[in-house]
Amino acid sequence: MAEAPEGPSADLNDFEIGVLVGVLIGEGHFGGDGRQPQVTLRMHTRSEALFRWLHARVPGSRLYGPYDHGGRHYFQWMVRGPALRELLVPLLDRHLTDDLDGHAYERYTKMKADYRL
Repeated sequence: MAEAPEGPSADLNDFEIGVLVGVLIGEGHFGGDGRQPQVTLRMHTRSEALFRWLHARVPGSRLYGPYDHGGRHYFQWMVRGPALRELLVPLLDRHLTDDLDGHAYERYTKMKADYRL
């Protein structure tokens, strides 16, 4: 497990925002552990460069793995706590809309309602 460096600001440019939102729409999980909300991304180890890119751009996020479990090889990236509330939620509130992807938007708004974000 690695924690994202505290140094780099989360001042993302338009391209970085597009990649982040796009990956979360396509592959992200919006939920929690019953106590706290979290956004999780789990993908094959061949996407390691993307995981390290995300990890470097979202201060406070965590990167786990690589894992080899049941024949699957993957990394897992998680955003919880202040990184979720102060960085990712405001960003997704601005860019993840129902007309962009209704299913992802529904999962995201359910997480926000379930955890009172």
